[in-house]
Amino acid sequence: MPPPLAPGDFVVVVAPSGPVSSSQLLPGLAWVRTRYRIRMSAGALSRDGFLAGGDRRRRDELRLALTDPEVRAIVVARGGYGTMRIVDDLPWGELARRPKWIVGFSDVTALHAMAWRVGVSSVHGPNVTGLGLDAAPAVRAAWISSLEQPAAPRAWDGLRVLRSGEARGVVVGGNLALVHAMAAAGRLAVPEGAVLFLEDVAEAPYRVDRMLTSLGLGGHLARASAIVFGGFDRCVPGPDGRAVDDVLEERTRALGIPVLAGAPFGHQDRNAAFVIGGEARVVGGEVRFGCS
Repeated sequence: MPPPLAPGDFVVVVAPSGPVSSSQLLPGLAWVRTRYRIRMSAGALSRDGFLAGGDRRRRDELRLALTDPEVRAIVVARGGYGTMRIVDDLPWGELARRPKWIVGFSDVTALHAMAWRVGVSSVHGPNVTGLGLDAAPAVRAAWISSLEQPAAPRAWDGLRVLRSGEARGVVVGGNLALVHAMAAAGRLAVPEGAVLFLEDVAEAPYRVDRMLTSLGLGGHLARASAIVFGGFDRCVPGPDGRAVDDVLEERTRALGIPVLAGAPFGHQDRNAAFVIGGEARVVGGEVRFGCS
């Protein structure tokens, strides 16, 4: 686990995925700046179609952030698409030697997956664009707490129980589409006994079914001791009427492990940050983090 942050520490804001406008970015950036010293290159506002600039720009920006000894955390500007194009060109061995926090979600799942492959924890939580004026105080507080008190106990309760039971393990996961894509690329390593966290947005239920089926066929779900589903917003049924909640329950039933749904993370108003690589325990309808 990287060293906890403290107010005044140096963080760098990067844009490894989709393009971001200054109007989207500046409110969240201003809030982050009230607590930490920040650096962001002008290139972070670049645009190359659906990317925040070319692969070389985005790769070099991340490479510099990962190797700069002064940087304590790397915070992603926004999600979108593009991180997978450059993950193999980054110095993951350097991150393992000198761990620092990678913070973000959605497309950032590719970075989280590479970090946990080399044994380094990271924070699944809002990107900078999700920390602006519309961010709830509880969302901002959880974001800070995950960075400054990453091992502190916390809990989510009142979740929907799709299959009851108890389990504990290391936390991995993120966006389902990216977890699925990393598996297809041979870059996904779900540790034995892990608690797998998954969320997604704007995916038809049949596509969620296909991704979960693929992860199951690949043996990735079988290594989990529990699954915690977050938001699956705008995953509306097609003409067949099949709801995404039905898919989540049916596709995990045969695993015989605890499965919860409705956890407060993902592409929704409440996107509570949590530490990937930390410990979690699933008990009934509750997830407890930082368990000993």
